[in-house]
Amino acid sequence: MSKAEALIRVIVAYVVALLSAIMLTSFLDLGPLLMAIVMDVAGTLVIFIFGRYYGNSSFYDPYWSVVPPAMALFWMSVGSSEEVVLRELAVLGVIFYWATRLTLNWAYFWEGMNHEDWRYEMLRNKAPKVAILTDLIAIHMIPTAIVFMGMLPVFAVFIMDSAPFSWIDILALIVGVGAVSLQMISDFQLRAIAADKESNASLAKGLWAWSRHPNYLGEIGFWLSLLLFGISAHPSGWIWQILGVIGMTWMFLFASIPMMEKRSLERREGYQEIIDSVSMLIPLPPKRKP
Repeated sequence: MSKAEALIRVIVAYVVALLSAIMLTSFLDLGPLLMAIVMDVAGTLVIFIFGRYYGNSSFYDPYWSVVPPAMALFWMSVGSSEEVVLRELAVLGVIFYWATRLTLNWAYFWEGMNHEDWRYEMLRNKAPKVAILTDLIAIHMIPTAIVFMGMLPVFAVFIMDSAPFSWIDILALIVGVGAVSLQMISDFQLRAIAADKESNASLAKGLWAWSRHPNYLGEIGFWLSLLLFGISAHPSGWIWQILGVIGMTWMFLFASIPMMEKRSLERREGYQEIIDSVSMLIPLPPKRKP
């Protein structure tokens, strides 16, 4: 089928997931945190089923960016605040900026039903006999859990007693907008890199000449901005709010980046030179060859 037809099926899957989550609110009487967890898990299971039916787990890829704005709006709708305050507007603005960029970027690069994120097959092949469990847990449920933890500061903003708007909120807004903008610039530059898979010359240009993964740095920065908003709203809850940033950082440092670099070493001759000369995450001047 064409890419347009495939995207329509993905949209249908997400509409079904959203309606399923909304239906649960009619049958369950839970607090805003537990209700969000139940709805999140239910939505993940629906997308998992669609992915298994079509044999493509990339149905889940947009989930990462679609759920946070929906979750934020849910908490805003059930929150105790009678009017939307400046911090809430700032949080929503950063989330929707990030979600729009990430979703459109996925839609641009996803080639259609015949294209699945290469990492998913790699994970399933590690234990073929339990591939369905790998699909459910590693590809779907664990990322859902990490994203949910990353959204806990947003729960603090909309549901917990909020402290007055402060300089921390301004810092959070700057970090969030800057992080997403960093990702956007990285995306544009990455297209040139993707078009030249055989050469490493494109990797020595722009942001990618200072950091091997500026897009991941921007992603971590986005979740850090949400943490700053949450700490400003509910400072005493920093211990549980920080879980998301820790989970995100751990995932990128010990899962996503190693998998990406292993693949680049296999596909790009001389990529080891890039590893030796360019910082992994934090932008630094590239090392010159002796």
